Amino acid sequence: MYYIQFILYLVLMLVIGFISMKKAHSNELFLIGGRTLGPVASAISAGASDMSSWLLLGLPGAVFASGLVEGIWISLGLTIGAYLNWLIVAGRLRSLSERLNSVTLPSFLAKRFNDESGVLKITSTVVILIFFTLYVASGLKGGTKLFAHAFGASEEVAMTITTLVVVSYTFLGGYLAVCWTDLVQGLLMLAALAFCLILGLVGIGGSGVDIAAINPAAFKVSTGWITAASLMAWGFGYFGQPHILARFIGIRDVQSVPRARRVGIIWMILCLVCATLIGIVGIGYDALHPLAGVSGAGGDPERVFLALATTLFHPVFAGFVLAAVLAAVMSTADSQLLVLTSSLTEDIPAVQKMADAKKKWISRLGVVGFAILAWVIAANDQGSILAMVGYAWGGFGAAFGPVVILALCWRRTTKWGAFAGMLSGALVIFIVKNFIKIPGEYFYELMPGFIISFGVVVLVSLLTSPPPESVLSEFDGSNQDVRS
Repeated sequence: MYYIQFILYLVLMLVIGFISMKKAHSNELFLIGGRTLGPVASAISAGASDMSSWLLLGLPGAVFASGLVEGIWISLGLTIGAYLNWLIVAGRLRSLSERLNSVTLPSFLAKRFNDESGVLKITSTVVILIFFTLYVASGLKGGTKLFAHAFGASEEVAMTITTLVVVSYTFLGGYLAVCWTDLVQGLLMLAALAFCLILGLVGIGGSGVDIAAINPAAFKVSTGWITAASLMAWGFGYFGQPHILARFIGIRDVQSVPRARRVGIIWMILCLVCATLIGIVGIGYDALHPLAGVSGAGGDPERVFLALATTLFHPVFAGFVLAAVLAAVMSTADSQLLVLTSSLTEDIPAVQKMADAKKKWISRLGVVGFAILAWVIAANDQGSILAMVGYAWGGFGAAFGPVVILALCWRRTTKWGAFAGMLSGALVIFIVKNFIKIPGEYFYELMPGFIISFGVVVLVSLLTSPPPESVLSEFDGSNQDVRS
């Protein structure tokens, strides 16, 4: 039923990838597009690569199952975190990364702290390889749910199709292909959410359905302070996400950042509001017209958007709406695969020394290799999309977030402070995630991980020798660029 719409959508993505391939003459162009992308494309690409299938599947599903409490607090924390990331990090990172001639987060940290030992580059590369394979796997799980719902495909077939689609255009065009497809996908995601919400409201309007009676927790927003703080703490994650930071490195110039910030935050707020309300509307609509595969025994709340889309829309339009879910999957997985392969070619010494033509092909082959690894992880994981995203998001936020902020805003930050902060952040995430639970509360590991990592960076930096003057002069020059 939906084959034609999906094929048209995929052909468009491949065309963009093919056009971008002609522009990716060097490995740097493949990885960051020559720092030529404008503010609108950068902003929506950053947002689309951030939100992933979590926006269309995970968030509505969480609200459908548990009410507004998760949607409101997570959305508030994410919005504040994204705004501060654009405000504090974007311009400074764009300027300083160019001054240091770095195109990846590990290479930026190594040059920012004049780390000739390679300890920062190696540590940050390992963190990226571990957590991003988990992150890509969560996206593949989202695509699996989509294809299984739309076409009745088995999980293995659905996951394979999703992997092949994402790999194809990322392999061809690199950064430019990823960003331009993300722009199209971000707009499609917003349109799908908005129209699904409007039709859902029309569908339950005048029916007299009492959502609060169906689910007494539907409109509850108050919760324990640990749960509220943990949900808000999702916003900390923005400062350490390599695929989002890559958009800051690749934006055209520092002057483009304020406009990009406005566009990105408006897009984000609209998407989060629509996704949250779809979960509420889904409760009422399911009571009137039971949504197959969503509630009841064996039901999956994360299918609520898919079920509403196929029920509310004419099949012609439903195909394009379901393609928006594929867009959400692709817009994140492609960015993450690109960061993974950029670390492979730019941050591993043996590969870094190779000729540019070889590095470009290693980058492309890396996309394929990491996608296969993510496929294996996704095929063997039984958790929810939200749980997988939360683990990876928290890992990056705690390991890199404090280091990035302090590297850009505090002259006194040292190499050993950054190293200790990365290790402590990643370690706290692992310990809290696997060994610490608070009965009756949601305790997100990113909250203690970020705070402890931040404190460790500051403490160790104060206890170790200050950075050399050559490093500080680049830091001061970058901050002057931002102020001017």
